[in-house]
Amino acid sequence: KKQIGVVALGIALDTVQRVVAESRWIIYWTIAFAALVGSLGTFFLVSALKRIMLGFEPYEISNLFEQRNAMLQSIKEGVIAVDNESRITIVNDEAKRLLRQSGPVENLLLEAASKHWPAQLHLAEVLASGEPLRDRQISFNGSELLTNTVPVIVNGQVTGAIATFRDKTEVSRLLQRLSGMAHYADALRVQSHEFMNKLHVILGMLHMKAYQQLENYIINTASNYQEEIGALLRKIHSPEVAGFFIGKISRAHEAGIELTIEETSLLP
Repeated sequence: KKQIGVVALGIALDTVQRVVAESRWIIYWTIAFAALVGSLGTFFLVSALKRIMLGFEPYEISNLFEQRNAMLQSIKEGVIAVDNESRITIVNDEAKRLLRQSGPVENLLLEAASKHWPAQLHLAEVLASGEPLRDRQISFNGSELLTNTVPVIVNGQVTGAIATFRDKTEVSRLLQRLSGMAHYADALRVQSHEFMNKLHVILGMLHMKAYQQLENYIINTASNYQEEIGALLRKIHSPEVAGFFIGKISRAHEAGIELTIEETSLLP
Protein backbone atom coordinates (compact mmCIF):
# COMPACT_ATOMS: atom_id res chain seq x y z
CA LYS A 1 0.00 0.00 0.00
CA LYS A 2 1.27 3.44 -0.97
CA GLN A 3 0.14 6.86 0.11
CA ILE A 4 -0.98 8.62 -3.03
CA GLY A 5 -2.20 11.93 -1.55
CA VAL A 6 -3.50 13.98 1.37
CA VAL A 7 -6.98 15.31 2.00
CA ALA A 8 -7.38 18.27 4.40
CA LEU A 9 -10.79 19.27 5.78
CA GLY A 10 -11.52 22.42 7.78
CA ILE A 11 -14.43 24.32 9.24
CA ALA A 12 -14.48 28.04 9.36
CA LEU A 13 -14.19 29.53 12.85
CA ASP A 14 -17.21 31.72 12.19
CA THR A 15 -19.30 28.62 11.54
CA VAL A 16 -18.16 27.01 14.80
CA GLN A 17 -18.97 30.14 16.79
CA ARG A 18 -22.40 30.37 15.17
CA VAL A 19 -23.24 26.73 16.05
CA VAL A 20 -22.02 27.24 19.64
CA ALA A 21 -24.13 30.39 19.97
CA GLU A 22 -27.22 28.60 18.68
CA SER A 23 -26.64 25.65 21.00
CA ARG A 24 -26.08 27.95 23.98
CA TRP A 25 -29.51 29.55 23.58
CA ILE A 26 -31.09 26.11 23.35
CA ILE A 27 -29.36 25.19 26.63
CA TYR A 28 -30.51 28.42 28.25
CA TRP A 29 -34.10 27.88 27.18
CA THR A 30 -33.97 24.26 28.32
CA ILE A 31 -32.68 25.30 31.76
CA ALA A 32 -35.31 28.04 32.04
CA PHE A 33 -38.09 25.64 31.04
CA ALA A 34 -36.85 23.01 33.51
CA ALA A 35 -36.70 25.63 36.28
CA LEU A 36 -40.26 26.74 35.49
CA VAL A 37 -41.55 23.17 35.48
CA GLY A 38 -39.69 22.47 38.73
CA SER A 39 -41.10 25.60 40.39
CA LEU A 40 -44.65 24.75 39.33
CA GLY A 41 -44.19 21.16 40.48
CA THR A 42 -42.84 22.33 43.84
CA PHE A 43 -45.74 24.78 44.26
CA PHE A 44 -48.38 22.13 43.55
CA LEU A 45 -46.58 19.60 45.76
CA VAL A 46 -46.40 22.05 48.68
CA SER A 47 -50.07 22.97 48.18
CA ALA A 48 -51.06 19.31 48.18
CA LEU A 49 -49.02 18.65 51.33
CA LYS A 50 -50.57 21.64 53.10
CA ARG A 51 -54.05 20.38 52.19
CA ILE A 52 -53.15 17.00 53.62
CA MET A 53 -51.78 18.69 56.76
CA LEU A 54 -54.92 20.90 57.02
CA GLY A 55 -52.97 24.06 56.31
CA PHE A 56 -50.52 23.62 59.20
CA GLU A 57 -46.77 24.02 59.02
CA PRO A 58 -44.63 21.06 60.19
CA TYR A 59 -43.62 22.80 63.43
CA GLU A 60 -47.29 23.59 64.15
CA ILE A 61 -48.19 19.92 63.70
CA SER A 62 -45.40 18.99 66.11
CA ASN A 63 -46.74 21.46 68.70
CA LEU A 64 -50.28 20.15 68.29
CA PHE A 65 -49.06 16.58 68.72
CA GLU A 66 -47.31 17.48 71.99
CA GLN A 67 -50.39 19.35 73.22
CA ARG A 68 -52.62 16.40 72.38
CA ASN A 69 -50.40 14.00 74.31
CA ALA A 70 -50.29 16.34 77.32
CA MET A 71 -54.09 16.67 77.24
CA LEU A 72 -54.64 12.90 76.99
CA GLN A 73 -52.39 12.20 79.96
CA SER A 74 -53.88 14.94 82.14
CA ILE A 75 -57.61 14.17 81.86
CA LYS A 76 -59.29 12.00 84.49
CA GLU A 77 -61.02 9.72 81.99
CA GLY A 78 -59.60 6.68 80.27
CA VAL A 79 -59.31 7.12 76.49
CA ILE A 80 -58.79 4.40 73.88
CA ALA A 81 -58.91 5.02 70.12
CA VAL A 82 -58.73 2.47 67.31
CA ASP A 83 -58.47 2.70 63.53
CA ASN A 84 -60.92 1.14 61.07
CA GLU A 85 -59.24 -2.24 61.51
CA SER A 86 -59.72 -2.10 65.30
CA ARG A 87 -56.00 -1.56 65.95
CA ILE A 88 -55.12 0.61 68.94
CA THR A 89 -53.86 4.07 67.96
CA ILE A 90 -54.29 5.99 71.23
CA VAL A 91 -54.35 4.90 74.87
CA ASN A 92 -53.68 7.14 77.86
CA ASP A 93 -52.34 6.33 81.32
CA GLU A 94 -55.74 6.62 82.99
CA ALA A 95 -57.12 3.95 80.65
CA LYS A 96 -54.27 1.63 81.63
CA ARG A 97 -54.93 2.29 85.32
CA LEU A 98 -58.68 1.70 85.11
CA LEU A 99 -58.27 -1.45 83.03
CA ARG A 100 -55.30 -2.61 85.13
CA GLN A 101 -53.02 -2.89 82.11
CA SER A 102 -49.27 -3.13 82.79
CA GLY A 103 -46.31 -2.25 80.57
CA PRO A 104 -45.50 0.85 78.49
CA VAL A 105 -48.17 2.44 76.32
CA GLU A 106 -45.98 1.93 73.24
CA ASN A 107 -46.39 -1.85 73.59
CA LEU A 108 -50.13 -1.52 72.96
CA LEU A 109 -50.07 0.63 69.84
CA LEU A 110 -51.25 -1.07 66.61
CA GLU A 111 -52.28 -4.16 68.61
CA ALA A 112 -55.82 -5.49 68.20
CA ALA A 113 -58.05 -3.94 70.86
CA SER A 114 -59.89 -7.23 71.44
CA LYS A 115 -56.59 -8.84 72.42
CA HIS A 116 -56.29 -6.66 75.54
CA TRP A 117 -59.74 -5.33 76.46
CA PRO A 118 -63.29 -6.65 76.62
CA ALA A 119 -65.91 -6.46 73.92
CA GLN A 120 -68.02 -4.38 76.34
CA LEU A 121 -66.05 -1.30 75.28
CA HIS A 122 -68.16 -1.62 72.08
CA LEU A 123 -65.32 -0.48 69.79
CA ALA A 124 -65.95 -3.16 67.15
CA GLU A 125 -69.72 -2.62 67.38
CA VAL A 126 -69.39 1.14 66.83
CA LEU A 127 -66.95 0.59 63.94
CA ALA A 128 -69.50 -1.66 62.26
CA SER A 129 -72.60 0.48 62.89
CA GLY A 130 -71.16 4.00 62.85
CA GLU A 131 -73.55 4.89 65.70
CA PRO A 132 -72.40 6.16 69.13
CA LEU A 133 -73.14 4.23 72.33
CA ARG A 134 -73.37 6.42 75.42
CA ASP A 135 -73.43 5.93 79.20
CA ARG A 136 -73.03 2.15 79.13
CA GLN A 137 -72.00 0.39 82.33
CA ILE A 138 -69.49 -2.47 82.18
CA SER A 139 -67.71 -4.64 84.74
CA PHE A 140 -64.04 -5.40 84.20
CA ASN A 141 -61.52 -6.87 86.64
CA GLY A 142 -63.76 -6.01 89.58
CA SER A 143 -64.31 -2.40 88.51
CA GLU A 144 -67.60 -0.81 87.49
CA LEU A 145 -67.02 1.57 84.58
CA LEU A 146 -69.23 4.04 82.72
CA THR A 147 -68.31 4.13 79.02
CA ASN A 148 -69.05 6.28 75.99
CA THR A 149 -67.99 5.02 72.56
CA VAL A 150 -68.29 7.16 69.43
CA PRO A 151 -67.22 6.67 65.80
CA VAL A 152 -64.61 8.83 64.06
CA ILE A 153 -66.11 9.90 60.72
CA VAL A 154 -64.04 11.55 57.98
CA ASN A 155 -65.69 12.51 54.67
CA GLY A 156 -68.68 10.35 55.52
CA GLN A 157 -66.58 7.24 56.18
CA VAL A 158 -65.99 5.58 59.57
CA THR A 159 -62.21 5.69 60.03
CA GLY A 160 -62.03 4.66 63.67
CA ALA A 161 -63.68 4.78 67.08
CA ILE A 162 -62.96 6.34 70.47
CA ALA A 163 -63.99 4.93 73.85
CA THR A 164 -63.90 7.05 77.02
CA PHE A 165 -64.66 5.62 80.43
CA ARG A 166 -64.55 6.47 84.12
CA ASP A 167 -64.84 4.64 87.42
CA LYS A 168 -68.54 4.59 88.34
CA THR A 169 -67.70 4.86 92.04
CA GLU A 170 -65.91 8.17 91.45
CA VAL A 171 -68.82 9.49 89.37
CA SER A 172 -71.33 8.49 92.08
CA ARG A 173 -69.19 10.18 94.73
CA LEU A 174 -69.09 13.40 92.70
CA LEU A 175 -72.86 13.30 92.17
CA GLN A 176 -73.41 12.87 95.91
CA ARG A 177 -71.17 15.84 96.64
CA LEU A 178 -72.98 17.95 94.05
CA SER A 179 -76.32 16.93 95.53
CA GLY A 180 -75.10 17.91 99.00
CA MET A 181 -73.88 21.27 97.69
CA ALA A 182 -77.25 21.86 96.04
CA HIS A 183 -79.01 21.22 99.35
CA TYR A 184 -76.56 23.54 101.10
CA ALA A 185 -77.23 26.27 98.54
CA ASP A 186 -80.97 25.82 98.97
CA ALA A 187 -80.63 25.94 102.75
CA LEU A 188 -78.49 29.08 102.54
CA ARG A 189 -81.10 30.75 100.35
CA VAL A 190 -83.81 30.05 102.90
CA GLN A 191 -81.56 31.02 105.81
CA SER A 192 -80.69 34.28 104.06
CA HIS A 193 -84.38 35.07 103.65
CA GLU A 194 -85.06 34.29 107.33
CA PHE A 195 -82.02 36.30 108.40
CA MET A 196 -83.27 39.39 106.55
CA ASN A 197 -86.67 39.01 108.23
CA LYS A 198 -85.01 38.80 111.64
CA LEU A 199 -82.90 41.87 110.91
CA HIS A 200 -86.07 43.79 110.09
CA VAL A 201 -87.60 42.67 113.40
CA ILE A 202 -84.47 43.74 115.31
CA LEU A 203 -84.41 47.10 113.51
CA GLY A 204 -88.07 47.66 114.36
CA MET A 205 -87.48 46.90 118.04
CA LEU A 206 -84.51 49.28 118.10
CA HIS A 207 -86.64 52.08 116.66
CA MET A 208 -89.30 51.37 119.26
CA LYS A 209 -86.60 51.20 122.00
CA ALA A 210 -88.05 47.88 123.14
CA TYR A 211 -84.70 46.72 124.43
CA GLN A 212 -85.99 44.01 126.76
CA GLN A 213 -88.09 42.42 124.03
CA LEU A 214 -85.12 42.71 121.68
CA GLU A 215 -82.88 40.89 124.16
CA ASN A 216 -85.45 38.12 124.59
CA TYR A 217 -85.86 37.83 120.80
CA ILE A 218 -82.10 37.49 120.20
CA ILE A 219 -81.75 34.89 123.00
CA ASN A 220 -84.70 32.98 121.56
CA THR A 221 -83.27 33.07 118.03
CA ALA A 222 -79.83 31.87 119.15
CA SER A 223 -81.39 29.12 121.26
CA ASN A 224 -83.53 27.89 118.35
CA TYR A 225 -80.47 27.81 116.08
CA GLN A 226 -78.49 25.76 118.59
CA GLU A 227 -81.38 23.36 119.08
CA GLU A 228 -82.02 22.80 115.38
CA ILE A 229 -79.07 23.58 113.12
CA GLY A 230 -76.20 23.46 115.60
CA ALA A 231 -77.25 20.11 117.07
CA LEU A 232 -77.80 18.72 113.59
CA LEU A 233 -74.30 19.67 112.40
CA ARG A 234 -72.74 18.18 115.54
CA LYS A 235 -74.48 14.85 115.16
CA ILE A 236 -74.45 14.38 111.37
CA HIS A 237 -70.94 14.60 109.99
CA SER A 238 -71.74 13.86 106.36
CA PRO A 239 -71.96 17.21 104.51
CA GLU A 240 -74.36 15.76 101.93
CA VAL A 241 -76.84 14.44 104.51
CA ALA A 242 -76.51 17.52 106.76
CA GLY A 243 -77.18 19.79 103.80
CA PHE A 244 -80.21 17.70 102.89
CA PHE A 245 -81.72 17.97 106.39
CA ILE A 246 -80.93 21.68 106.75
CA GLY A 247 -82.74 22.31 103.47
CA LYS A 248 -85.75 20.28 104.61
CA ILE A 249 -85.89 22.04 108.00
CA SER A 250 -85.74 25.46 106.33
CA ARG A 251 -88.46 24.53 103.83
CA ALA A 252 -90.62 23.21 106.68
CA HIS A 253 -90.25 26.53 108.51
CA GLU A 254 -91.28 28.39 105.37
CA ALA A 255 -94.39 26.21 105.11
CA GLY A 256 -95.21 26.57 108.83
CA ILE A 257 -94.49 22.90 109.53
CA GLU A 258 -92.56 21.75 112.59
CA LEU A 259 -89.81 19.30 111.65
CA THR A 260 -87.73 17.78 114.46
CA ILE A 261 -84.90 15.27 114.50
CA GLU A 262 -84.44 12.83 117.36
CA GLU A 263 -81.67 13.70 119.80
CA THR A 264 -80.30 10.18 119.48
CA SER A 265 -79.82 10.52 115.71
CA LEU A 266 -76.19 10.11 114.67
CA LEU A 267 -74.48 9.70 111.32
CA PRO A 268 -70.65 9.50 111.50
